[in-house]
Amino acid sequence: MILIECIAALFSFAVALTYPLIGNRRLKKIEKLFVQISRRRGLAIVLAGVAALGLRAMVLPILPVPYPWIADEQSYLLQADTFAHGRLTNPSHPLWTHFESPNVIQQPTYSSMYYPAQGVFMAVGQLIGKNPFWGVWFSVGVMCAAVCWMLQGWVPPHWALLGGLLCAIRLGAVSYWANSYFGGAVTALGGALVLGALPRIKRGRRVRDALLLGLGFALLINSRPYETLFFSIPIFAALGVWGWRSGECRRTTLSRVAVPFAAVLAVTGAFMLYFFWRTTGNPLVPPYVLNLHTYAVEPNFAWLPLRPIPQYHNEIIRRYWTEWDVRTYQEVRTHPIVTTLFKIFMFWLFYLGPLLSIPVVGMAFARRRGTAPKKGDAKLRFLLIVCAANLLGVLLVVPLTPLYLAPATAAIYGLVMIAMQRLRHWSVDGKPSGIFLVRVVPIAAVALLLVRVAIPIFHLPIANPGGSWTWSASWNQLLSRKQIEKQLRALPGKHLVIVHYGAEHDPRESWVANSADIDGSKIVWAHDMGPEQNEELLRYFRGRQSWLVEPDQHPIQIVPYKVVGGIAQEMPH
Repeated sequence: MILIECIAALFSFAVALTYPLIGNRRLKKIEKLFVQISRRRGLAIVLAGVAALGLRAMVLPILPVPYPWIADEQSYLLQADTFAHGRLTNPSHPLWTHFESPNVIQQPTYSSMYYPAQGVFMAVGQLIGKNPFWGVWFSVGVMCAAVCWMLQGWVPPHWALLGGLLCAIRLGAVSYWANSYFGGAVTALGGALVLGALPRIKRGRRVRDALLLGLGFALLINSRPYETLFFSIPIFAALGVWGWRSGECRRTTLSRVAVPFAAVLAVTGAFMLYFFWRTTGNPLVPPYVLNLHTYAVEPNFAWLPLRPIPQYHNEIIRRYWTEWDVRTYQEVRTHPIVTTLFKIFMFWLFYLGPLLSIPVVGMAFARRRGTAPKKGDAKLRFLLIVCAANLLGVLLVVPLTPLYLAPATAAIYGLVMIAMQRLRHWSVDGKPSGIFLVRVVPIAAVALLLVRVAIPIFHLPIANPGGSWTWSASWNQLLSRKQIEKQLRALPGKHLVIVHYGAEHDPRESWVANSADIDGSKIVWAHDMGPEQNEELLRYFRGRQSWLVEPDQHPIQIVPYKVVGGIAQEMPH
């Protein structure tokens, strides 16, 4: 897909330099209708959101409701299930060592390590749609609508609608934000609310916009607080300078902006302190920090030394924190420049890629030739500063994933739209090359999405890499666990599954993951901790059918569990 996208981008530049007015008459009519629709701002916002929801729903036949793969997803699912049951956390299980998962705290309560914003959306999906995926689906739609609303404060309405629709096509259909439980959309939603409220506050000083600014920060702080710290620096700097220059309007600014905004932040802070107290027993210690202090060896920053290795109860948990987690840390320390460039490249692949780089590259050419207007340079600089601040924070830490740049998603689309707005005026030897490039971006985006959808339908021989580095990449699923879970749910009674890992098992693959109410679950997943400790587990769950599963066997085997001389053997059916 990346190669196809690169070819499409290069071909677009070639056509723009030779036949820029191809299809001009028909495209003019479409543009006129598009502009008319975009002027109805409320309708435009709804269209961007509905487009994202509709696209993800339409690709359900090829990308069905996802099944979790890594421990992070299972942790978010636990949080959603906890909230859906009307609780902020769960009592610690008496046999908690059998149920440890890398991103879950077990003491003093049983809870996800993550901040609650993503879990709230997923809990709503679980309550209303009977599956937390519908919370993810809804969050992606709201994110795209918010991006359109944000852009309406920065660029003309038709560019704002185009940006919202491009966001729906690139992030709302097949990206891992819409196809996993790992998050991204909720954080991007918070960033869009903040950046959308900022220019509106400066223009109108309305209480509504101040409340939306506070809501945006509430979502950011409750999803990615570290990245929010860097993202917020230019925002608060801009608000501070504007407030200081308000002159005679300072009193109005204070009463209609500062007070409502501070009130939302105060409520948010009070909730977070209460949430921390309920989950960790200390209002100043988030579950995320407690989890790292309990398990982590890697210190998150490459210039810091490794932490002392704690005592682990399970081998797979030890391998997760001391092998896989530390490996990235050592790579960053050994090759800091290479890993920094790789991070930047990964972010470029996910948020821009070759297609959305067309406006940026084209604008650069246009500026050099003096054919691009310079109006709006202040907006361009500010959005660049926001993106750069967020990027700086991300580059300082060891872990890497496109999710970490999510607060700046709306700013990135703002930069792309400003670039397209300027690129439209670019001409080469009297030919309006910029017009064609601006038109080709949305057309190519739709075409690439159709190709991506056609790959699994028609079994096309096109490589589509896994992972999360591109907008079109598939996200792994632990389908073998899903199949076993399906088999057990079809059987009567309740079940206990003891998981025995092989020496080469990927510690990110989370087989031992349970719901909020472990004892009440139809299926309980537990670590194989040896015959003696397993016997303790069997006694506690003596009313259940016990099974042994070995995920690293080929094919994967699940057999009734029985301890005979310390060896698990198959019992007669």
